[in-house]
Amino acid sequence: MLSRRLTDLAQADRFQLLVSAVKDYAIYLLDSEGRVATWNIGAQLFKGYTADEIVGRHFSTFYTDEDRAAGLPERALHTAATNGRFESEGWRVRKDGTRFWTHVVIDPVIEDGEVIGYAKITRDVSEQRAADRALYESEQRFRLLVQGVKDYAIYMLDPEGNITNWNAGAEAIKGYAADEIIGRHFSLFYTPEDREAGAPARALATALREGKFSGEAQRVRKDGERFWASVLIDPIHDETGKLLGFAKVTRDISEKRRAEEELERSREALVQAQKMEAIGRLTGGVAHDFNNLLTVIRASADFLRRPNVPEEKRTRYVEAIAETAERAATLTGQLLAFARRQPLQPEVFDVCTRLRGLHRIIGSMIGSSVTIQNDLPETEHLVEADPTQFDTAILNMVINARDAMPRGGTIRIGARIVGGVPAVRGHAAASGAFVAVDISDDGTGMSPETLQKIFEPFFTTKPVDKGTGLGLSQVYGFAKQSRGEIDVASQLDVGTTFTLYLPSAAGQVTTVPASAAQLADVSNIPRRRVLLVEDNEGVGKFAAGLLKELGQAVTWVGDGQAALKALNNDAEGFDLVFTDVVMPGINGLELAQLIQQQRPGLQIVLTSGYSHVIAEQGAQGFPLVRKPYSIDGLLAILASGRDESQSSAKRQAAER
Repeated sequence: MLSRRLTDLAQADRFQLLVSAVKDYAIYLLDSEGRVATWNIGAQLFKGYTADEIVGRHFSTFYTDEDRAAGLPERALHTAATNGRFESEGWRVRKDGTRFWTHVVIDPVIEDGEVIGYAKITRDVSEQRAADRALYESEQRFRLLVQGVKDYAIYMLDPEGNITNWNAGAEAIKGYAADEIIGRHFSLFYTPEDREAGAPARALATALREGKFSGEAQRVRKDGERFWASVLIDPIHDETGKLLGFAKVTRDISEKRRAEEELERSREALVQAQKMEAIGRLTGGVAHDFNNLLTVIRASADFLRRPNVPEEKRTRYVEAIAETAERAATLTGQLLAFARRQPLQPEVFDVCTRLRGLHRIIGSMIGSSVTIQNDLPETEHLVEADPTQFDTAILNMVINARDAMPRGGTIRIGARIVGGVPAVRGHAAASGAFVAVDISDDGTGMSPETLQKIFEPFFTTKPVDKGTGLGLSQVYGFAKQSRGEIDVASQLDVGTTFTLYLPSAAGQVTTVPASAAQLADVSNIPRRRVLLVEDNEGVGKFAAGLLKELGQAVTWVGDGQAALKALNNDAEGFDLVFTDVVMPGINGLELAQLIQQQRPGLQIVLTSGYSHVIAEQGAQGFPLVRKPYSIDGLLAILASGRDESQSSAKRQAAER
């Protein structure tokens, strides 16, 4: 029905109906003098006048007083009649006197070449103008803010990396004025080596790929000076995702870097000073203890030089020298253990069985006022470590616990399997299966300051001549060299718990060979042909003399090359090679491996007081005798060589 009525209306009437219905625009006609001839609902909503109130009045009613005084209404009509259109924005006034911002279009209505009136469309754009104004002011403030920043270079790049704007901070840091740099590529600030390596292109590619690039590197100022810069690059996209360019922020951090470098130099100097202090303390401790030992040896030797020394005193002085030499060997062993340079002879053994075997020795050491309480499971807790060093570590911790309980108490010894080692003294935690041995006491405990130093060599809280300060150092070195760890927890007046961690081992317990003392008891050791390889003249003469005293035929050479030459000159002339490890040129371990390849049946025994090769790689299956060795030790070598030759002879007979 409505459609038919609209169709029936004349075209002019339909147009009038359309205009009258529009609410978002004021659409009305003016006569040739500028008086309002028509008025739609949009005009009424914007301006506040009804048609009855405004039709016939001049349209200048809507202008501000200042615009009317300036003749703006008349100029608008004149421009429309002359140019065919007038368009502008400006303030207008509602009926209630409030002002609003409008967008105005005036078109002339022409009939027979004569202007008979004007069509006027007005839209209230106050909100849009306010938003545009706010955006403009915000952009102006931001621009002023960016331009005012002097500690940061803030500038823009186009998609190719060319500079499009430049702030005062950029000029202050880089040295270029805006008119010198805009339009040039930002790679200008990179060092020649960075440009050659493609660093600028990689920076933009990273920013595009990851949404940001950040880094620190050297950059170059206009005058060629290099400086350290912290750089941020962010890509800028429009609402469609199109790349518009990059925002780049650079800060000069040269002073910060210089401060950090100075701090690092100070730290290194402090560390070096601490190292020198530690070396001084270590040297002083070694000198003190060795001077004590040498005093005994020298005094005993002086007494032995005197004529007509009674047999009883001669025996006592000889025993004193022998015992002191053993103590000196123990001292060097403890130092090497702390430094993780002690040659270890690892075996697979059960920790619980080993601890039970130490029970009697521990009981005799700690006295009647201290009780031992074992908490050891019946199941095997296997580790692969040097059992002798393990025993020494346990005894050192037990002695430390005993000394912490001068009035007596209880020492608890336990073993358990754990799934890892916690982070200790700055060392990272370790995962895996470990056997943890706990030794606890209810003694005096230790302060946090003492706990930080207890594993340092020669540090001790005991009175003078009551401890060397090397016992816990040995435990520390043994743990580290065995790929384990040592931890300690203590509280003053409550007690202390040491926990030794050793990696668990799979397989079976290593069969323990006969001890050196047992082998030394073997009688009728045959005469052997021994190639002695020792670069130290004093030790070489002494060892050759001892072997000859034991009835052996000895050829002594001073290095590995001489040993190989002797073997080549007399291929069947030797039954045993007894070689030092630390030598110039070919070391003892390398020599042993060469001989083993060339003469697989020849018996080889290594000896060393210290060798980083042995400490790091082990003895590679060769027998190892630690210096200082004794006559019993040499007898053990000869006995083991005899056993090996007998076994070899039996194998050869079986093959025949």
